[in-house]
Amino acid sequence: MSTVSLLSANSYDLKSLRISIEKLLEPLGGIDSFVKSGDRVLLKPNLLTAGRPGKECITRAEVLYCVASLIMEVGGKPFLGDSPAFGSARGVAKSNGYLPILEELNLPIVEFHGKNYDIACKDFNHLRLSKEAMEADVVINLPKVKSHMQLTITLGVKNLFGCVPGKMKAWWHMEAGKDKERFGAMLVETARAINPELTIIDGIIGHQGNGPSNGEPRFLGILGASRDVFALDLTMAEILSVNPDWVPTLVAQRNLGLTTQTSAINFPLSHPRDLYVNDWELPSALMPIDFGLPRVLRSTFKHLYIRLVKESLG
Repeated sequence: MSTVSLLSANSYDLKSLRISIEKLLEPLGGIDSFVKSGDRVLLKPNLLTAGRPGKECITRAEVLYCVASLIMEVGGKPFLGDSPAFGSARGVAKSNGYLPILEELNLPIVEFHGKNYDIACKDFNHLRLSKEAMEADVVINLPKVKSHMQLTITLGVKNLFGCVPGKMKAWWHMEAGKDKERFGAMLVETARAINPELTIIDGIIGHQGNGPSNGEPRFLGILGASRDVFALDLTMAEILSVNPDWVPTLVAQRNLGLTTQTSAINFPLSHPRDLYVNDWELPSALMPIDFGLPRVLRSTFKHLYIRLVKESLG
């Protein structure tokens, strides 16, 4: 039986947040049940965009700070990584106020590089994934609770799409984004391949409406954590009163038999019924997210041109 730890948390104040995260992890064995001394630990937040600071559409830096501090205290070696569709992880982190915290902890930021990995799936016989994620000793997934104009809501599984190198995400949106069932299945297979040891979801302030970036902040006061990202996503959908049939990733995980009922989940702290949100604002309309072929081609060729120039200059 999967365990999902839930609790009310009302503040990003570092002292209060640290206490909340420690309490959240206690039923799962604490941070030292995930991280051993010397482990290289990838922290994978949602670094969606540099263009919407204050809109609460990325994981708060305070969450990353507290988790990184806990890892360091047990001898782990955390590093931050993500692959925004457009822009760099460092650039997005800087624009959203991450750098002071990262500098205080001397926490490295890595840009992801792709490598093909074979997977046991008839629809996707291989996926191009970040080798930094696949080669880390431990992956800790740090998603944000958000509405999403293509997937209804975006939680832990979708956050792991950030382990697909940036330009590949755009190509995937063009190939699979217009077929929500195929796209959902690809996201679930990506999550299974990355297989995070721990997911901690930032739901203190969520992002509702026309997400993933054009909605508005919404206070929820919730933190959640689990070894099972699929159980955590299903739980959060129930808390937000969102029908799982509306969420392609939840449909895909149900088809694969991955945590299909919250009645089969152990809740050692708060129960979902204690945290229900009855008026979460979903997108005004669901639509494909299409980066558009011309934009993708321009961005891809610009990326290749810059790389060639750098190589020619030595």
